[in-house]
Amino acid sequence: MYRIILSTIVILLGVVLAAGGAWLAAVGGTWFYILLGVLLALSGALLLMRNGMGLTLYGITILVTLVWALWEVGFDWWALAPRGSLILVIGVLLLLPPMVRAMHRPGMPRASYGGSSVVLAISIVITAIVGVYAMFQTPHNIAGAFDDDRMAAEPQAGDVPPGEWAAYGRTPYGQRYSPLDQITPENADGLDVAWTYQTGQVRGEDDPGETTYEVTPLVVNDVMYICTPFSTVIALDPVSGEEIWRFDPELRQPPTQTTQHMTCRGVSFHTASPEDLPASPPTADTAQAPTAEEEAETAAPGEETAPEEAEAPAATAEGEDATVPATEEADAAPEPGEEPVVDESVTEVTTQAAGVPQNIVTGQAEPDTPNPRIEREEPPESVTLSEECMNRLFVPTSDGRLISISAETGEICPGFGGADGTVNLWANMPNVTPGSFYSTSPPVVTEDNLVIIGGAVNDNASVTSPSGVIRAYDAYTGALVWNFDSKNPEATEPIPAGETYTQNAPNYWSVASYDPELGLVYVPMGNESPDQFGGNRGENTERFSASVLALDTSTGEVAWVFQTVHHDIWDYDVPAQPSLVDLTIDGEEVPALVQPTKQGDIFVLNRETGEPVLPVEEEPAPQGAVEGDFTAPTQPSSAVSFRPEPLNGSDMWGATVVDQLYCRIRFHQLEYEGIYTPPSTGGTIVYPGNFGTFNWGAVAVDPSRDLMFGMPVYLAFEVKLVPRPDEATRVVTQEGDPVFNENFGAPYAAEMGPFYSPLNLPCQQPPWGYIAGVDLRSGETVYKRVNGTVRDLSPLPLPFEMGVPGIGGPIVTAGGVAFLSGTLDYYVRAYDLQTGEEIWRERLPAGGQATPSTYMGADGRQYLVVVAGGHGSTGTQAGDSIIAYALPQQ
Repeated sequence: MYRIILSTIVILLGVVLAAGGAWLAAVGGTWFYILLGVLLALSGALLLMRNGMGLTLYGITILVTLVWALWEVGFDWWALAPRGSLILVIGVLLLLPPMVRAMHRPGMPRASYGGSSVVLAISIVITAIVGVYAMFQTPHNIAGAFDDDRMAAEPQAGDVPPGEWAAYGRTPYGQRYSPLDQITPENADGLDVAWTYQTGQVRGEDDPGETTYEVTPLVVNDVMYICTPFSTVIALDPVSGEEIWRFDPELRQPPTQTTQHMTCRGVSFHTASPEDLPASPPTADTAQAPTAEEEAETAAPGEETAPEEAEAPAATAEGEDATVPATEEADAAPEPGEEPVVDESVTEVTTQAAGVPQNIVTGQAEPDTPNPRIEREEPPESVTLSEECMNRLFVPTSDGRLISISAETGEICPGFGGADGTVNLWANMPNVTPGSFYSTSPPVVTEDNLVIIGGAVNDNASVTSPSGVIRAYDAYTGALVWNFDSKNPEATEPIPAGETYTQNAPNYWSVASYDPELGLVYVPMGNESPDQFGGNRGENTERFSASVLALDTSTGEVAWVFQTVHHDIWDYDVPAQPSLVDLTIDGEEVPALVQPTKQGDIFVLNRETGEPVLPVEEEPAPQGAVEGDFTAPTQPSSAVSFRPEPLNGSDMWGATVVDQLYCRIRFHQLEYEGIYTPPSTGGTIVYPGNFGTFNWGAVAVDPSRDLMFGMPVYLAFEVKLVPRPDEATRVVTQEGDPVFNENFGAPYAAEMGPFYSPLNLPCQQPPWGYIAGVDLRSGETVYKRVNGTVRDLSPLPLPFEMGVPGIGGPIVTAGGVAFLSGTLDYYVRAYDLQTGEEIWRERLPAGGQATPSTYMGADGRQYLVVVAGGHGSTGTQAGDSIIAYALPQQ
């Protein structure tokens, strides 16, 4: 029976491979699987007939497969494994006594090991030796190192106290660099858990799929600030992890069908001082009211300046309240001592919906429902900041609010936007769709006391989406100072009451950077919907989509724009915060901007002008978009790039030779001519996929050593455009499901997802994730190392170092250490910044898809803090843990 079962399995495997091989050959792939299938089928038939030649033929088949595999992929263990593992395992089973002894004809003596079994054994041994050798090879690594002189550079402290992490990227420059040096490559392996805090807020079944912990903790004035996906803000003691206060905005969670994201990457810290307070609500011309002396200098002959009483108030004594008079009439803010309640802020929440397709289909509005008219409130007559509100946090919420709260107490600070300390971000918005617009990222707070904020707009839901407008508010009164609408870029004056911004304008959803000396804010721009069809885009969309945009912080006017993808139809929006750094290039200091992108290019630009610092060339791109669309003839390519090599059939992968064959067939069925192959109605491979080589986690830049540390990720996606019959019929989703990828109002809906096999494994061979170090002076990739295990991605907790995807960013320190927790296995890791070698890892209780931070505690120890809350779209374990690590106390 053993012989019959095993022989039948060999025959069936041969038939499947031969038939699949014929299919593969028919679509333009290799013919080898036909040969392999025939050899296996013949071997199985001989074995079934008790012919010992079946063992010999099977051994020859193993050797033929080995030679073919080495010819295709060399000594790459993870590429070799699917080609031979199943065949090798069956070969071992064929050598077991129940099979060998059954190889005799009826009535003949029981067979024994002989020439045929020796041939099979030799083939297995040879293949095993090759396999073991391949296991110890690292064909994908670049094993370089930065020189000692570079690593010995003096740390740059900057304006932020060395022991603090005051903004998402630690400073407004977005470098994710700390000048702390207590933790070094020599002692990092001694890091241990100092404390753990649990927020009590975990993603549930009824929450949107992309409910994610992506927060980077801030540490300012010996207090840590975090936010949860539910917009709750928590202050912790950074040494003990004890909760100091908690602010619950009483979120009115938007409808799941039109809510794509529930996340908070962070909050923004702002310190006020009495002399900063404006004399009147600012305008687009100035964020501060002019002083009497300034007015006198600019007054026309015969005009009188305002009386002295209109001047900005003098600095108050410590502990006294500071009051800002305003010239516009509005309801006064509460008197000192009157605490506004959160209920007042909640009344700002917009729950009405416009009669546009995404709301009609989901039952939130009728076809004739007008767009809700949401006007911004007039600034208050006066703003009174109590002592507790001189340090404030600006908190975006997923129901469309921007709230000002005390960093000392967690209570709402009145004045910003009115008595409730709240600005309604739905004001002047077209196509109001609850859940489809809010800021997932912390705003920028400038030295001119402006709060600059964008917002995430649902991808691929409808062409009747809200606007991606960028707005600047006065940090004290909440008055709108300017607005930048990318479809109406010249109109930066505050929009008049009763008007709305242009619908579906490209937005900025990630984190911006800010250079206070240049007075510029640097914005990573996204696209309008749909992402995969651009036939209806206008001139301004084509200009600003998928670009890095520099805006004057005082007026919102465009300083420069650099487009990273022309006519983007791949969802290659610019996903990451730009890093601002002064580089030494050819002996001269250059004010630079380092911009990672989804397609893998790292653009290094002059942040004053937007011109490339390191070379950028235009390269020809594939053509052939769907009817009604077009493709750009060329695309920009940077000298610093982590673009993957184009895929080919030999790059296809699987757990076995069978699912690898499926992936090879699928590869040849789909459209693919390399990067920028346009989406099609038959299906297209997009590689890198919209998960991105780099995403919102960005990269870390060391300003003293002029180096960059990043986590490039490689995962191919499939995209298929599905013609739509009308503007409001579901095409790719079911009733009750979220409406994403329906593209209501566009000619096509979209079916998208990772390029996976039927076993839910990537069709492209590993590695899927790396860490890398780049010399920003020359653009050279100094090292690149496979990063991450499949422990939490496979049915069994196998610690195989295959290089796994990740999302979330790294940080680097003056101590020569990089930290990263974003890989899809549940680890936080430390790396030697000089070589990229892993020097420490610690298990996490859930996915760590966030960017960590580091700080100096009041006890004199340097801490690393990691958020382990899981990530909805990657499927990692949900959690709610904030974990701090430190070296043992001396």
